[in-house]
Amino acid sequence: MSIWEYANPKKFLRTSERVLPALWVAAGACIVGGLIWGFFFTPDDYRQGSSVKIIYLHVPAALMAINAWFMMLVASLIWVIRRHHVSALAAKAAAPVGVVMTLIALITGAIWGQPMWGTWWAWDPRLTSFLVLFLFYLGYIALWEAIDNPDTAADLTSILCLVGSVFAVLSRYAVNFWNQGLHQGASLSLDKEENVADVFAFPLYACMAGFGLLFIALVLYRTGTEIRARRMSALIARERMMDA
Repeated sequence: MSIWEYANPKKFLRTSERVLPALWVAAGACIVGGLIWGFFFTPDDYRQGSSVKIIYLHVPAALMAINAWFMMLVASLIWVIRRHHVSALAAKAAAPVGVVMTLIALITGAIWGQPMWGTWWAWDPRLTSFLVLFLFYLGYIALWEAIDNPDTAADLTSILCLVGSVFAVLSRYAVNFWNQGLHQGASLSLDKEENVADVFAFPLYACMAGFGLLFIALVLYRTGTEIRARRMSALIARERMMDA
């Protein structure tokens, strides 16, 4: 079997319909379990108090906001190189999910930052690049809606996705590029000394897994919806030609 077999819309729809129920259940279990574990069964931080528990929403949402854009980039490149319509529709389907994740990360970051920094917003390198990424998401969605020809829209949004990837990288590694700024370093890293304590890390892992599974499920579901919508448009156009 080859991964390119799933470029066939029928095979993609059949496969996604089989795996979606399991994905919904697994995502819900991880998110609900992780949030309950994190909010109610972990101690307050010795410096940040109970406000640290927003990490269980902020970090997974921020992680998926960035990874969603990279997934869109890969799907867009597949469209440009191999002209598989399913990949273009998958990128289109991922954008609204990514923009919601980005918005959650920005809002929870502001709520977390206010008691820690004394302000809701600062023009910190990571925060600024994340805001620009949010605007790129909005521009990407708007560009899809503004162009009637789907292939032309896929071509232009692929270019926009490539440009926006710069800010996705900056959003992830801004604190490594610039030492200044209020935003702390990564909550989880390969360096054990920089990681949060295990008592906070394990429920965070559960939430991250849940957000990841939820993202996959939403993209599969929305891609299937986009495939059906394109089929419907093609049928309507064919009927109009026959009537004419």
